[in-house]
Amino acid sequence: MGVTTSPRVSPLRALVFDFDGLILDTETPEFRAWQEVFAAHGATLTTADWAHVIGSMDHGWDAAAEITRRTGRSVDRDELRTTWKARQVELLALETIRPGVLELLKEAKLRGLGLAVASSSPRWWVEGNLTRLGIFDSFDAVCTGDEVARTKPDPAVYLLAVSRLAVSPDAALALEDSPNGAVAARAAGLRCVVVPNDVSRHLDLSVADAVLPSLEQLDLDALP
Repeated sequence: MGVTTSPRVSPLRALVFDFDGLILDTETPEFRAWQEVFAAHGATLTTADWAHVIGSMDHGWDAAAEITRRTGRSVDRDELRTTWKARQVELLALETIRPGVLELLKEAKLRGLGLAVASSSPRWWVEGNLTRLGIFDSFDAVCTGDEVARTKPDPAVYLLAVSRLAVSPDAALALEDSPNGAVAARAAGLRCVVVPNDVSRHLDLSVADAVLPSLEQLDLDALP
């Protein structure tokens, strides 16, 4: 299934899902919308520029400042964000639950595994989208960035998730899409499988225990 690390200490008792980019690909619409905004102002935004933003709310990235730095021209921050948001909403409306998510949730329930979400995003965003997708009630715990002091790559939200599930970190598997998320999961003591999206697949994901093209490829019986 990919690169393995040390043998399991405890039997698998829980799955902890990231949300943005893993359950629903919100990352690609966000990035593509910013790319279009940058292009409209004569600037270029690459995946390398965006890498540290994915999976974190503590990135300090400022689109207006970046455009000004690259072009030498000041821009209206509020107008910039309004334009970006309208386009991001259009692109996000085209996205559906990523392949393998629903099947994995069903399998986990049949196996009696605990299920949690550990996201850097605020609760209103995560809970609202999970409810819209019809899967909020599938999870035993939903942990979000506004509940912890720092978001990914800090491990706090993963530690909160395993605490609420009442399992040890080494008995839980994190499912992620980004380097920031994988670093957070590993720092919390979870093993981590990354399923990248169209943006994060270009990034360095070597911190993960395994990288898969889809959750459809995840075999819970073949985990290290």
